[in-house]
Amino acid sequence: MEQQYLSKLHPIVDYGAGVFLLIIGILTILGNSAVLATAVKRSSRLKSPELLIINLAVTDLGMAISMYPLAIASAWNHAWLGGDASCIYYALMGFLFGVSSMMTLCMMAVIRFLVTNSSTSNSNTINKNSIRISIAFIWLCSLLWAILPLLDWGYYGPEPFGISCTIAWSEFHNSANGFSFILSMFILCMLLPALTILTCYLGIAWKVHKAYQEIQNFDRIPNAAKLERRLTLMAALVSIGFLGAWTPYAAVSFWSIFNSSNSLHPVITLLPCLFAKSSTAYNPFIYYVFSKTFRREIKQMKCCCGWRPHFNTENSIENHVSMMWMGRENICACPAAKANNGEASTQ
Repeated sequence: MEQQYLSKLHPIVDYGAGVFLLIIGILTILGNSAVLATAVKRSSRLKSPELLIINLAVTDLGMAISMYPLAIASAWNHAWLGGDASCIYYALMGFLFGVSSMMTLCMMAVIRFLVTNSSTSNSNTINKNSIRISIAFIWLCSLLWAILPLLDWGYYGPEPFGISCTIAWSEFHNSANGFSFILSMFILCMLLPALTILTCYLGIAWKVHKAYQEIQNFDRIPNAAKLERRLTLMAALVSIGFLGAWTPYAAVSFWSIFNSSNSLHPVITLLPCLFAKSSTAYNPFIYYVFSKTFRREIKQMKCCCGWRPHFNTENSIENHVSMMWMGRENICACPAAKANNGEASTQ
């Protein structure tokens, strides 16, 4: 066993990291499988932006299935399993699914921003074919970035703590070739997507705020305020969740470019890596829980099991604003919802 593949962590920390990844893996598989099952159930009624949610679920599920079992086994073995071959495989899969997930989140933010601010005539231009082309572009770009280290622009190698593999950040502080790869990847795959996501969701939040000011004319301020808080919370969770998961890892990795990896305690390099992997669990839940369409499908599934959902009069006020959030394709559903609310109020 090569020294670089031996764990630099205490055995208890290794076991803890393995348990953490096991929990994240289970949550990731359950959450993303629920999203995919719901998508299959309503495949004929899927809207264009929901294809990106499916793609996000596929990337997160792919990462959990292809990577986490090897990482868990290595953590509990207190040494990386498989040597160089499995290290390159693990790092390549992580890079592939990681970049794809980031770009999918970025594309989701852009599409929702465009739909929110487009006119009715322009909103139809974002169709399923456009989204499919965007998804194909995402996978091609992700694959290109993943294979670049195999073409001698960048390298794959073990993490400083020994039981994971990724881009060999620590070997780049004396390499102009490696530094150019890291700088390009950091700007194009991390910084620009993060800024784009933040800008788009701030724009959506501002649009919702303007809608709230219009709703004030209807004497429904309490319900509108609740809706505004809910939609603003979703925008904040998406932005903060993305930055919170990947910024610490990017910061530690960027630090290792200019400094020796021995300058940081192995635990300090481990924690950002675990935080980044946790994004596969909570990203699907953010879009799943806060999506009216998926939540409605879950209620219908529960109804089939004998559970009756509770409907309230907040639906009418939500339909007025959710049209901007989810896209104008939902306009057709609004009259039916209003009719249901009218029937409920007369009973």
